[in-house]
Amino acid sequence: LSKAERLRLLQEEEERRLKEEDEARLKSEKEELERLETERAEKEKWHRLEVKDLGRRNVELEELSLLEGCFPEAEKLKRDTRALSKWKHYIQCDGSPDPSVPQEMNTFISLWEEETKETFEQVIEKSKLVLSLIQKLKLTLLETPSCDLPDRTIEHHQGSILRLQELLHLKFNIATELLLGHASTLADLDSGNMEKVIQDENVTLYMWANLKKNPRCRSVKFSETQIGFEIPRLLATSNIALRLLHTRYDHVTPFPPYPVTAPVEQEHIPVETEPFRVSQAMTEKAAPAEKAVTLEMPEKQGDQLDPTQERGLSLIQEEEAKVEAEEDTLIHRVSVQEEEETTVNKCELEMTLLSEAVSTAQLRLIENSLEKPEINEEKEVDLCQFSILGGVYHLDILELPPQCKPVKGWMIVEILKDGLQKFMYPPETHEEPDPESTFPPIEVTLEVHENVIFFEDPKVIRWDDEGKIWRTDGISNIFYNREERLITFGLETFGPVTLIQDTHINMPYQSWELRPLGMNKVLLSVTTLFAEIQIHIKGNLCMLASVKLRDQEHGSHLEGKWMTPVPFILALKEAGLNIFPTKHSHFYVVINNKARTSLSRFTPENRPWALLMFNGDRAQMLRIREDSEVFSEALKDETEFHATLYHMVKDFASVEAMDRVRHADCQFIDSVCHMLLSTRVLTYS
Repeated sequence: LSKAERLRLLQEEEERRLKEEDEARLKSEKEELERLETERAEKEKWHRLEVKDLGRRNVELEELSLLEGCFPEAEKLKRDTRALSKWKHYIQCDGSPDPSVPQEMNTFISLWEEETKETFEQVIEKSKLVLSLIQKLKLTLLETPSCDLPDRTIEHHQGSILRLQELLHLKFNIATELLLGHASTLADLDSGNMEKVIQDENVTLYMWANLKKNPRCRSVKFSETQIGFEIPRLLATSNIALRLLHTRYDHVTPFPPYPVTAPVEQEHIPVETEPFRVSQAMTEKAAPAEKAVTLEMPEKQGDQLDPTQERGLSLIQEEEAKVEAEEDTLIHRVSVQEEEETTVNKCELEMTLLSEAVSTAQLRLIENSLEKPEINEEKEVDLCQFSILGGVYHLDILELPPQCKPVKGWMIVEILKDGLQKFMYPPETHEEPDPESTFPPIEVTLEVHENVIFFEDPKVIRWDDEGKIWRTDGISNIFYNREERLITFGLETFGPVTLIQDTHINMPYQSWELRPLGMNKVLLSVTTLFAEIQIHIKGNLCMLASVKLRDQEHGSHLEGKWMTPVPFILALKEAGLNIFPTKHSHFYVVINNKARTSLSRFTPENRPWALLMFNGDRAQMLRIREDSEVFSEALKDETEFHATLYHMVKDFASVEAMDRVRHADCQFIDSVCHMLLSTRVLTYS
């Protein structure tokens, strides 16, 4: 190309570049103006909605406070139910004590302490009543508001629970001693040793007595089970008995202290004082007139009255009688009115106190502890991080008591003063340990209870009676057979052992859903990494609907059993289905900081899911969808702000739907609220 052509091309390129820059600049300026205009319009719209929201906020909050009146009403019904339960127990007259009456509990415990010849079967049968009393006392402490539980009552209940637990275990020891005293009469014909299995829904006893002391008999397996021991030669040749007492409950771990709150000071309502004051005032007003008439009468009594004076006096007396009648009627009306006002004031005060108690209990469900529990020893188990499941296995090596002997038709047995004695293994010695004398761990095989779900292999821990803590040391070679639900491990010293699982294994939740099924019926679904748990809530009752483990149905003994929320939550925890955070859970679960913002899905009239957000101050419907890639607080078109989620939903819900909400049963609302606060799905999802 020539120089002129190159210059021309360069000039055209420059002109094109300038033109494109001008177009880009104009486009950018136009977009900026449009953006500013959009922001201005959004700000104006936001300001109008805020003004409108502030204008009706007081009305909405007042309406909400009226709706929240269902909680103290539900608590009042619970109080009536507790009173009715006590009355039913009183008229039942079945001989069992009322656990809420300390005198009856003391009498029951004292009488049972005097019975010393009960067999193991008799103790197991009596344990059903004892466990029922303990459960009732625990539920009383958990369900009763603090305003209805004085400190003295709490101490009595906790003391009764502790005494019953200790006495029940003592009775099992005494019954074991009686059973071992007749071990020779129960010896197996093949092995020559005694083997006994006694099974109940709450307790199972496995007993083996070494009568032959055969050094080759080192494997102990109870018939028709895989449960048993592999014992060393020292025990195989000793005069001992092995006891495995499996209790489905845990009476070893000290129960946590009851959360005591400051009592609410009740105002004194004088029921009879106010009417008396009104009557006294009316009497004082009438007193001067009566005194004047009384003073005038003696002056006239000495004189004889003429007929005119008699008629006048008669008229005065009639007027006085009318005035007195009117005053009596007025006093009666004022008294009735004051009594009615006093009754109303008492009801209002009662509901106010119940409302404060309910609020305190609800806040306690969602409170977070500021300090993490301290673990004093290295091998100590943190019971805020782990949960005990399947009860406690009491493993004991016992000295075999003297056996009964038949003499001329009589059975003679030596009774030891010190009772049942434990055999020390390894034996205590003050000499230097001999390298050739080893005391290997005892191999133990236990069966995991079928009603407990372990999502991972269970951990085995042992009880340190001296330190009153659970420990992980002294246990080795743990092997878990998931198919047969058998766990085998080596134990250095015998004592209570149990199985634990991470309390927060199902947290945080992957998702949750609350779906209505009809009037006063909902289905709460919580999906975790390992399971999907569905809970029916109907009225004041809850029921486990289904459990899916890895997309497969898993049958549970709790399915089909309706319970009130508190015992239902306890039953789920004992079954291993723990979806209930505690005040220490935030130390063990990584949760997102939602800055007091809650998101809820809501579908009105079979329309697509809508996202609602509530930040503690304002509720709004979001423009984004659940599958949006970026979160935005932008308000959905043609929607407004509201003070509560209830009023937010009210904008687009049908009349029939809102009518169901307003007429829902107070106990149903209380149960749903209790389950949502207990699962804390908004925080741990």
